[in-house]
Amino acid sequence: MCNSDFSGRLLGKFGSHPLISNFIWSGLILIPAFFLWSCENEIAKIKTLTTTEVLPSSTANGYEMLFSDSAVIRFKMQTPELIRHDIEKEPYTEFPKGVKIEKYDANMKIVSSITAEYAKNYDSDQRWEAKNNVIAVNLNGDTLKTEYLVWDTKKEKIYSDQFVKIIRKDQTYTGIGFESNQDFSIYEIKNLKGHMYVNVDNK
Repeated sequence: MCNSDFSGRLLGKFGSHPLISNFIWSGLILIPAFFLWSCENEIAKIKTLTTTEVLPSSTANGYEMLFSDSAVIRFKMQTPELIRHDIEKEPYTEFPKGVKIEKYDANMKIVSSITAEYAKNYDSDQRWEAKNNVIAVNLNGDTLKTEYLVWDTKKEKIYSDQFVKIIRKDQTYTGIGFESNQDFSIYEIKNLKGHMYVNVDNK
């Protein structure tokens, strides 16, 4: 005796996530249905027709999120598009059109910011990966430029193993590898390649 089965499932529960809360979403897992006309060619049809398409869990456009600690706002995140992937082995949030993150002090003054054209945030280890034209700026106006940067929010540090450039008011540094605290106020270039002084005209 042969039989066929079609199953669909609508995911309606959004698990907790350190950067996304009270966000209504829906996700669909689409499993094609196969109508088997005879037992004789059932196996052949399954081999030739079976395909499974898995869609992202949820998507949001023009998204902004404030993250607070003890009722004090610490970070603000803005992105044109956010895609939440819950069904992966290691769930993460993707920012395919870029992201901007600002860090505030207790007086709501911006002490540092990071922008990138692409980023991911992984749930398991509270880690951000920023790629493509990554720019970080601190309270003093020092600017970091690189193509790859990791922000470990658990350890409260940012780092990179790739080429970096740091531009200050009177000096420019280049090198390979970088590490800093998360507000980019104390930093170090691991392998310094270049150091150039810049004339500052105050007139």
